[in-house]
Amino acid sequence: MVSVLIGLLAGLGAVTLKNLTHFIQKILEGGFIKEIHQAFYFIFPIIGLLLTILTIKYIIKKRVGHGIPSTLFAISKLKGLMPRHQMWGSILTAPLTVGFGGSVGLEGPTVATGAALGSNLSRIFHLNQTTRNLLIGAAAAGAMSSIFKAPIAAIVFAVEIFSLELTMASMIPILMASITAVLTSYFFLGDDVLLHFQLHDKFELNDVIFYIILGVTSATTSIYFSKIYFAIDDFFKRFSNPYKRLLIGGILLGIMVFFIPPLFGEGYETINNILHGNVTNVMSNNIFNTDSDNFWIIIAFLVGLVTFKVIAMSFTFGAGGVGGVFAPTLFTGSISGYVMAIIVNHTNLASHHLSSTNFAMVGMAGLMAGVLHAPLTAIFLIAEITGGYELFIPLMIVSSISYLVTKSFIPHNIYASELAKKGELITHNKDHAVLTLMDLETVIETNFVEVYPEMTLKKMVKNAIVISKRNIFPVVNKQTKTLEGIILLDDLRPIMFNKSLYKIVRARELMKSSPEIIDLNKDKMTEVMKKFQDTGAWNLPVIKDGKYYGFVSKSKLLTAYRRKLIDFSSK
Repeated sequence: MVSVLIGLLAGLGAVTLKNLTHFIQKILEGGFIKEIHQAFYFIFPIIGLLLTILTIKYIIKKRVGHGIPSTLFAISKLKGLMPRHQMWGSILTAPLTVGFGGSVGLEGPTVATGAALGSNLSRIFHLNQTTRNLLIGAAAAGAMSSIFKAPIAAIVFAVEIFSLELTMASMIPILMASITAVLTSYFFLGDDVLLHFQLHDKFELNDVIFYIILGVTSATTSIYFSKIYFAIDDFFKRFSNPYKRLLIGGILLGIMVFFIPPLFGEGYETINNILHGNVTNVMSNNIFNTDSDNFWIIIAFLVGLVTFKVIAMSFTFGAGGVGGVFAPTLFTGSISGYVMAIIVNHTNLASHHLSSTNFAMVGMAGLMAGVLHAPLTAIFLIAEITGGYELFIPLMIVSSISYLVTKSFIPHNIYASELAKKGELITHNKDHAVLTLMDLETVIETNFVEVYPEMTLKKMVKNAIVISKRNIFPVVNKQTKTLEGIILLDDLRPIMFNKSLYKIVRARELMKSSPEIIDLNKDKMTEVMKKFQDTGAWNLPVIKDGKYYGFVSKSKLLTAYRRKLIDFSSK
């Protein structure tokens, strides 16, 4: 019942986001840009980014996360608890970014909105963490289902991106949310879909070699896509002032959109023109008045769109915009597939005519598989959009090749790269996922009696050994509180009753270095477990901010791991 309610809310969120964005675009493109002057292509993206930043600062007053990455972080480190402002933050900011020409998509913000609704609704019903994470996945599936009217692909997307355990208990809520959301979308939007496509050309066996080539070219484009995004993202991280980022990113984005208007907004109009083979419509709207009859000029223009779409998207994010990478992925994928097909046809490399529209559709799957590392989502989404499984074989060929090649160069997708660097990413590896979900601080024990380097054996016996229930003693600098070593009870037993040594022997002489030290600020649970495995120790000291903090025992760590594994597997 809750999953049905979440599907309804996710569907309403998707409809609201889409309508707000398209309303802004209709006003701007219909009433200003086309009827007054094309120079507004330069001005509006900057205005939209400024409005986005001001909305976040003065209305929301909290950080609005980047769609799916913020959802993954909530699942990994926040026990599935998403801030309440995420339920409406993206609805206010994403339409301003995209509607005014930001070259990003709405899918990420829509999924984040749905996920936040799912998380906070689960809190109202006092559901546990496992159920909460499941409902976040159900909300994400509902959002995707509502956007593309592809309920099966939406389910696959939730499982693939959020690394959900696919069991009957988890499948039913995700399925119910996906169905409810798509019905909500049909109720408000009718048969209107983002991608308009009808399959006219069937798959032919002779096309296989060219689909293999498309898989490789899709992987190459995916690697370029990811590398450029990461590079520009790192560049903008150097600027702490948001207005400086806005000035740099907004001006650069405005210049690109002014010279190449198809980069304005999500780009679905361009994608649909490509899917119908209407290249003339794509090329007619540009400042250069490009000749659409010259084949190689057409190729150069389309390759330029692929090249600069990624840069424009990255500038939008860098300048402070709110959006997603899904639409830019489809944009670059459709053009890449189309370009390859018409080059083959023009140069007569094939013994027959390739379907440029089919290659455009399959190209989108190739980029999704490569950039998003979601080959199954790519296959089922395109299969549902085309209304059948005629292209299933080429979809499988291109998606698998693109995914495998890209993953060898880019280990993690754009959504998860930042979390993966920090060791905070949930994956389908159950052991790694359980360790990621564990909280290191909950297994730290602090009931160890500290001794000081200059402490005599007599004081150690009186002030430590007699009162301690543990068989290990941290040696701590009295002034700085830094850990200098450890003393084991086994090292003290041979001399602890020899009173002649009470005033002679000091802690400094008895202490030894710990085989490993756990840094609470840096070490993730996977690294902690590896340190226990490599050293064979039963207790390891913990430091925090460079100072002694406590110990972690292997027995307590394994007990906590077992409990978390049981909880995780109960999905």
